[in-house]
Amino acid sequence: MIATRTLSKTIAALILGASLTVGAIAQGPTPKHLYPETSAAQHDLDVAIAQAHRQHKRVLVDFGGDWCGDCQVLDIYAHQSPNTELLSKYFVKVNINISRIDTNIDIAKRCGVDLRGVPALAVLDNHGNVIFGQHNEFSNMRNMNSSDLTAFLNKWKQ
Repeated sequence: MIATRTLSKTIAALILGASLTVGAIAQGPTPKHLYPETSAAQHDLDVAIAQAHRQHKRVLVDFGGDWCGDCQVLDIYAHQSPNTELLSKYFVKVNINISRIDTNIDIAKRCGVDLRGVPALAVLDNHGNVIFGQHNEFSNMRNMNSSDLTAFLNKWKQ
């Protein structure tokens, strides 16, 4: 009798856990806050360029928004090895909030970035000169791998 109750409780807990997991998947996770207020963009970019100049690094500019699932995936991949080490060693990363692809467009254009899809990345030298502006390469990040970001970072590191 005790074994049956214990088994029943275990099965109930498993079913409850499975239903909670399914419910969380159906609702989707709450997006992580990655991008600062849109008004901070130019200041944040200037600070990143100054830091890159002092540290002899490049600037990696990430254009996107918290609402963007592909931007969330890019952030996850950026925090995985070896990407986190590559970013730390070779880049100063700055996130630029483009709202619903209608804000900070002037900065994106100056960085050579096409905002038809986000996330979109730009690589600047430590003086703020554009080395590379992305055109939708990572806008489908959810169907890409962490190694795709690794290859990008390796290509554009100093």
